Amino acid sequence: MELDSVMLSRMLTSMTLAFHIIFATIGVGVPIMISIAEFIGIKRNDPYYLLLARRWARGFTITVAVGVVTGTAIGLQLSLLWPSFMEVAGQVIALPLFMETFAFFFEAIFLGIYLYTWDRFKNRMTHWLLTIPVMIGSSASALFITTVNSFMNTPQGFELEGGKAVNIDPIAAMFNPATPSKVFHVLTTSYMTAAAVLAAIAAFAIIRGKRSEYERKALRLTMICTFIFSILTAVAGDVSAKFLAEVQPEKLAAAEWHFETEEGADLILFGTLDENNEIKYELRLPKFLSFLAGNSFDTKVIGLNEFPEDERPPLWVHYMFDLMVSIGFFVLAVSGIYILLDKLKRFNQLNKPLLWMIVASGPLAMLAIEFGWIYAEVGRQPWILRGYMKVSEAATTGDGVGLTFILFALLYLVLGVICVFVLIRMFKNTPAEAELEQRFPNL
Repeated sequence: MELDSVMLSRMLTSMTLAFHIIFATIGVGVPIMISIAEFIGIKRNDPYYLLLARRWARGFTITVAVGVVTGTAIGLQLSLLWPSFMEVAGQVIALPLFMETFAFFFEAIFLGIYLYTWDRFKNRMTHWLLTIPVMIGSSASALFITTVNSFMNTPQGFELEGGKAVNIDPIAAMFNPATPSKVFHVLTTSYMTAAAVLAAIAAFAIIRGKRSEYERKALRLTMICTFIFSILTAVAGDVSAKFLAEVQPEKLAAAEWHFETEEGADLILFGTLDENNEIKYELRLPKFLSFLAGNSFDTKVIGLNEFPEDERPPLWVHYMFDLMVSIGFFVLAVSGIYILLDKLKRFNQLNKPLLWMIVASGPLAMLAIEFGWIYAEVGRQPWILRGYMKVSEAATTGDGVGLTFILFALLYLVLGVICVFVLIRMFKNTPAEAELEQRFPNL
């Protein structure tokens, strides 16, 4: 594989997105968890839930700081690495890019107020109300940036004349056909993943011998939220699949290795492809692709052979799709089993196999986010702006991308190490038990 400017630009953008999405996902999902924990703590006058909200908020600030750096890097790379794309689409997507920045500052302002006003209001619900603008800001930030990605999949709101965008309607561009399903999917998966990561932390603490009321309540809350958000994620995935079947059939066909247009199409899980595109060693669910595409086992599903070869996505996205879906159902199953055992009073803190599955659910859920975004981006190939501009036409022709890649890789390595180190030291130096005794001496 030749590392020309196009490939290096793709590699650098992919690396940035893969790193940024970790912090973006946490940034969207954790405020919801903070708000839920504090609300329950106030309503029940429960110091354990209040402490959960405090500690989650404290750690959240570190991830927000790293997310700012990586988010800024994405904006910079759009202009440096994809100048032809920005020349055509820059004015069209300027509004959501600006609104995303505005939403972040809106969130950051209220997050600062929230952090510095603990125990300063006579009515504690006043402090909880500050979580609402934080949640709105974080979710709105995800919404606006997702509309940009949606626009790249189903562009509208402009006309192309002489290589220039004219008759621009930024509102129509933002609320393009892909926006509802993509935003729904991004938000639900972010909420689910954040809850799963926090559940994994609580489960790991219990495995290590910390079995107080604080860890027990943290695990119960996060697992219930993981289960609820997993169900919503499954619904969002179903909506997305039906959208793809109607509007981007080549993307769904590549994900399912579906080559011939037919009714009653089978759903293909994993397997391998030979040089003649013959599928082997797969798990085949008869007619389920048709059901996924249109809620009927007789729905006609367009095959990949209907499209020119140079406009077909890479077939390896099939594995990204399968891994994303498999992990989603694993997290749903693990959280469902926990809730069932907890309800039946059959779960105890010594149930190590289930605890280890909960621990695994956190990083696996984050991997599912990564696999999903790889599928979303690579599944659009060869287009950067579907139907208008291919990736090869949009990339920079300048030199120095390779050196830039190395520098950014070093930056992300340093940021990642610092983030992990600070978070570990932050909570190791102030364990929950000591903080409970300090803040609630009569507990």
